[in-house]
Amino acid sequence: MKSITACWRVYLVRSLYTSLSYLSLPIVFLRLYWRGRGDLSYLGRWSERFGFIPILQKPGCLLVHAVSVGEARTAFPLISALRENYPKIPILVTTSTLTGSRQVRAVLGNQVHHFYMPYDLPSSIRRFLKRARPKLVVIMETELWPNLLRECAVSGIPVLVANARLSERSVRGYRHIQCLTTAMLRDVTLITAQSEIDAGRFRSLGAPRVCVFGNLKYDLVLQNGLQEQGQNLRQELFGEERLIWIAASTHNGEEKKILQAFSLLCHRWPGLLLFLVPRHPERFDKVATLCKQQGFKLVRRSEQRSCVPSTTVFLGDSMGELLLFYAAADLAFVGGSLVPNGGHNVLEPASLGLPVLFGPHMFNFNEASEQLLVEGAALQVSSVERLSIAVDRLLAAPRLRRILGERGRMVVERNKGALRALLEYIDVLITD
Repeated sequence: MKSITACWRVYLVRSLYTSLSYLSLPIVFLRLYWRGRGDLSYLGRWSERFGFIPILQKPGCLLVHAVSVGEARTAFPLISALRENYPKIPILVTTSTLTGSRQVRAVLGNQVHHFYMPYDLPSSIRRFLKRARPKLVVIMETELWPNLLRECAVSGIPVLVANARLSERSVRGYRHIQCLTTAMLRDVTLITAQSEIDAGRFRSLGAPRVCVFGNLKYDLVLQNGLQEQGQNLRQELFGEERLIWIAASTHNGEEKKILQAFSLLCHRWPGLLLFLVPRHPERFDKVATLCKQQGFKLVRRSEQRSCVPSTTVFLGDSMGELLLFYAAADLAFVGGSLVPNGGHNVLEPASLGLPVLFGPHMFNFNEASEQLLVEGAALQVSSVERLSIAVDRLLAAPRLRRILGERGRMVVERNKGALRALLEYIDVLITD
């Protein structure tokens, strides 16, 4: 009797969720129009959001879903390995955001199929799966949608949640719909968690199949010659003698704080160049305006011109070049952390041997940031003043920069292995 009651509860909650999703469609259409009004290519792809994609000529693709930029970057080594291991199987990469789509197209181009993942509406999901015909769905990190998982389970398509992480705040949110959460997690073939803490949180929500493979971000594969390309870029655009501080993946409200810290540093380091890379392309113009209002002389990457000695800020307003930008810098601040956004990937600059700084809000990258701090490979700051002090300390000590950078590189190397474990499991799933 209890199981019948539980099934009805799941059915009712899922039906309510789906009904509300359909009722929200007018808002969805308005949002699509608003986001696409300045980008006709985005507006022209709205039908993908409802599962209207071309039928893939060859059935049995491997589908990798990376919701946005961060997940896409994490997925690139996996996608590269899948293409190498299964050259005859097509790869389909889906994203949910415009920035994620741009990142996939910039890095992968025509090497893979790429579409937007449709909204979590049963009819849209069914239409999408019927046209894509995947033999496996790999979802990066924690992009869990009830109808997507249910339709995959009904169609017999295995779903692997890779590099999964779950914050305590997310656990509390999922517990508000515990019955639907449990049913949704049972539709997942396997969850490969980044850490034992993440695995425990998934299990506490009722996930029956969870294991720990480690963090895929440690398995970042650097392009051959990247360091040399970075130094060439540095020489061409900035001049070899200037010290370069890169502040990357910054968010609204964060650039103002970074510019304040930079102002404090300019008196002691008159030749210092701030390399500012906002997280979202739609904010490039706004950040450029902010820099000019603050009195900084700006050059933008999109202008394709070199800095002159009076240039103080270089704006990285391009997609797919962040690793190259890191390779051209002396030290890195990773954004999303001076504001309560949860931080971004600190392992990218660490893998390139840069000393890494970040703010107090790193709940999305707790394990990686803690590893770097414990190993003495990073500095965490809590305010504008502390940021300027930390940057000043590193600028004044080249040897300290080298020590922190080498420690960070060692942390990344020592923790590799998640990709190999994931590929071995995928091989079992698709050759069964």
